[in-house]
Amino acid sequence: MRWFMTLAYRGAPFHGWQRQPGAVSVQSTIEDALQAILRQSVPIVGAGRTDAGVNARRMVAHLDLPDGFDPCDGRFLRSLNSLCGRDIAIYGFEPVAPDAHARFDATGRTYRYFAHTVKSPFTGSLSWYVPNPLDFEAMNRAARLMLGRRDFTSFSKLHTDVKTNICDLRTAEWHCQDAAEGRWYFEISADRFLRNMVRAVVGTLVEVGRGKIAPEGVLDILERRDRCAAGTSMPGEALFLWDVTY
Repeated sequence: MRWFMTLAYRGAPFHGWQRQPGAVSVQSTIEDALQAILRQSVPIVGAGRTDAGVNARRMVAHLDLPDGFDPCDGRFLRSLNSLCGRDIAIYGFEPVAPDAHARFDATGRTYRYFAHTVKSPFTGSLSWYVPNPLDFEAMNRAARLMLGRRDFTSFSKLHTDVKTNICDLRTAEWHCQDAAEGRWYFEISADRFLRNMVRAVVGTLVEVGRGKIAPEGVLDILERRDRCAAGTSMPGEALFLWDVTY
């Protein structure tokens, strides 16, 4: 029987979501825990493939479990969480159709990138410290110009295995979370995202905020379809997969 599993994780200890040889990933950690409990291999498929260090407030994955087995049983959930360690939290399971797919059935994904302009010893591990002022108004003007269905090749990691680099960007805006503490977050949502896309978008907007790129310059970057035209990728520890919709 197929189930959707909802979970969250802190990305710092992992080499991304996807299982890979010789590295600890979120996927491999959960699959190993499932195998230890169920005494059989249980592959899981996530709604996305977050990069190394990137966090997830809400990730969804699908998996097939033996008929008659109830993963909502409290003892199973406690055991699974215990084996996954403190950096992964499994919240629950929901039965779905046999052909339901956590990745391909998702209609939207939302990410948030956190930044702070006032130095703090408490937010540095999950937020990017901005020592110099940024023009957030200009950054938002640039972000609005990127909305819509566009080719985001300039913001994608090179040599990926996707069929198209076209994404429908639905929201992209910086929000002030706490003015006194200088805490901001950038929220961006789309039907899909390319590898490294969010961090490249944020890095480009930071260049706008520093006055190195005019807000309208992002249109030229999009049209060039050249990764070298966009800004640098931002650190992954401040990025969160915030939500997945179906």
